[in-house]
Order: sequence, then structure tokens, then C-alpha cells
Amino acid sequence: MQYSNPQIPEGINTSKTHPLKEFFWLSSGVIAVIVAALLILILLSDLITGYIPFSVEKNLSIPDFPASYQQGPMHQYLQTLTDRVTLAQQLPDDMQINVHYIDNDTVNAFATLGGNVYFFRGLLEKLPNENALTMLIAHEVAHVKHRHPIKSTGRGIVLALGLSLVSSTAGDALVDTILGGTTTLTVLKFTRDMENQADKTALQTVERIYGHLAGADGLFSALGETSNIEPPEFFSTHPLTEIRISAIQLKTTNQKDSHITPLPEDYKGWLTTPDAPL
Repeated sequence: MQYSNPQIPEGINTSKTHPLKEFFWLSSGVIAVIVAALLILILLSDLITGYIPFSVEKNLSIPDFPASYQQGPMHQYLQTLTDRVTLAQQLPDDMQINVHYIDNDTVNAFATLGGNVYFFRGLLEKLPNENALTMLIAHEVAHVKHRHPIKSTGRGIVLALGLSLVSSTAGDALVDTILGGTTTLTVLKFTRDMENQADKTALQTVERIYGHLAGADGLFSALGETSNIEPPEFFSTHPLTEIRISAIQLKTTNQKDSHITPLPEDYKGWLTTPDAPL
């Protein structure tokens, strides 16, 4: 038997595909797997974090926001309305809402971890009546009721873990930002579904308290007047549009005894003297 040693053709083990093209497809595949895994983890985090006891969430609550007030006439008035809202929404006994008033021009309000709800003067001074204010409070309390802050925190941690696969330093920094410091306020963002759920609960709450929805649209009408100049933070992230305002107004036309409750006579004074005694 004769053996031969034929010459191997040049480049037999080399792919005919351009290396950059192969790199692109491999990278795309890895990214697709990571994204799919993150989406699954986010869905699981929504389910898991919803079962975290509220007492545990209180321990994760952020430090007090600078220049916020928990005394004086404005805070007491807000707390009184909030107590009515929590009763109407039938919150659990351990789910207490802590109201914070911030004497600042920012047009915003938000709910965060541990039942802390913040209201800025810039938004409160635009409201035309108590019904609109109750709508605002009911919306933020509804976020707490449905555990949106802790769910949003869970999503942020999942994203941080995903980021740590790319850069451990960046991932750790994001986790620290989410779980500590007042910067948490800018990290927690609610999804459109969460906002819709809070809107629905808020409308039910207002109707339960006053027996109608008259005046509730005043919150969004007031914000809409300034949105053409510079969209307020609250208005830009919330899904209530002119269509929803019209829907509220349409419903109120069929409701009798739709008396709109005015704000207290001293309301504007309370806004500018937040720590003055009653």
C-alpha cells in the first residue's frame, strides 16, 4: 500500500465569511440572549417584589427630601385629605402614608418607597379646587397601594444586574443609586400600565369621597395650560390626555349634585408659609 502526503489547499480551515460579519452575528446573538433574560427577570421581579411585606419596604425607604415639611398648615391639610383617601382606598393598617410638602417651584408630585408621598408647591398652586387636589393625592396613594415603588425598584436592580455583565463597576454604582440616597427619586420610574392603574384607582377614590367626579379633571386642565410652554414633570410622565379629560367630563354630566369643593381661604398663604403654625 502506497501512502501519499498531498499538499493541503491554502485557507481550508478559514471561513469564507468576513470576520467582522461573524463578529456582528455572534455579538447580536449574545445581546439578544441577555435582553431576553432581562425581560424574563423583570417580569419575575414584578411578581416577587409585590409579595415583599410593606414593613420590609419601609426599611428601604429613602432619606427625607431636602427642604420638605411635615408640620405647619399646608402639611396638616394635605395629611387630612390623604387620610380620607387612604380610608376610601381601604389601605391595610400597616400601610401608612407619610406626606411631605416641598416649598419649591417644581411642578411635580410623586410616591416612593415606604409610603412616602411628596408634593411640590409648583404643582399645588396650580390646582383650582379641592376635588383636583384629592385627585392628585389619590393618584399618588394608589401607587403605594399597588406597590409600584417597590416593583420599580426591583426592575431597577434587575437592570443593574444586567449592566454588571457589561461593567461590574457601572452595575454596582446603579445598585447603590437605587437603594440609597435622595437620587432614588429620579431613578424610580413607573410604567405606563402602572400609571393607568393609579389613574383608575384615583378616579374611583374621588367618586367614593365626593359622590361624583366633578372637578377631578381640574388637575390635568391646570397642567395642560402650561404644557405648551414647558411640559411639567408630572404631566409629561402621566398618560391622562385630553381624551381622558373629556371622558371624566362626560361622566360628570350624568351625575347629580356635582358640587365642587373649593380650597380653603388660607390655602395660598399656607403654600408660602409651610412651617407657620395653624
